[in-house]
Amino acid sequence: MNEPIQKGQLLVAMPGLSDPNFFQTVVLLCSYGTEGALGVILNRPTEIAVSALIHDFHRLVGMDRIYEGGPVAKNGVLVLCRGEEAVAEGSSIVGNIFLAKDIESLKRTDTVTPADIRCYMGYAGWVAGQLEAEVQAGAWKTVSADPMLVFDIDPFLLWPQMMRRLGPACAFYATMPPNPSMN
Repeated sequence: MNEPIQKGQLLVAMPGLSDPNFFQTVVLLCSYGTEGALGVILNRPTEIAVSALIHDFHRLVGMDRIYEGGPVAKNGVLVLCRGEEAVAEGSSIVGNIFLAKDIESLKRTDTVTPADIRCYMGYAGWVAGQLEAEVQAGAWKTVSADPMLVFDIDPFLLWPQMMRRLGPACAFYATMPPNPSMN
């Protein structure tokens, strides 16, 4: 059974969702309302270094790569950070996870480490009613987000872990081979 859709939840792609943009993905909903929804894919790291897209962010030098946030606006970057809201001048998503609104302020702070920042190229977006219809059709399961899932779990293990968390009916799918385009 799905939980009601709301900001801060995870959308877990069900095995029948064959859209290559979302095959075996876990999406964090960053906003949700009457006009639609916006989220980022948590488990699609790319080979692109953060420094290739965000310049003069000296503390991000140690970060390995940007994540593919979704198929919309791939020329833009969204930044999630873990910490205090004032640091990112952003909006709270879940727990201590925020969507940074002002990357320049984030660059100047010393309280956020590279381990507390994730950069996403593009995002996943749905117009009003679209996400609800996809959930109703069984393409997604909605589950409560745990802030640790965003930063502390190997992204390649996230979808299988979520399949196991959904219970015995879905646990079998945790052994499915990953989408070749994810590697």
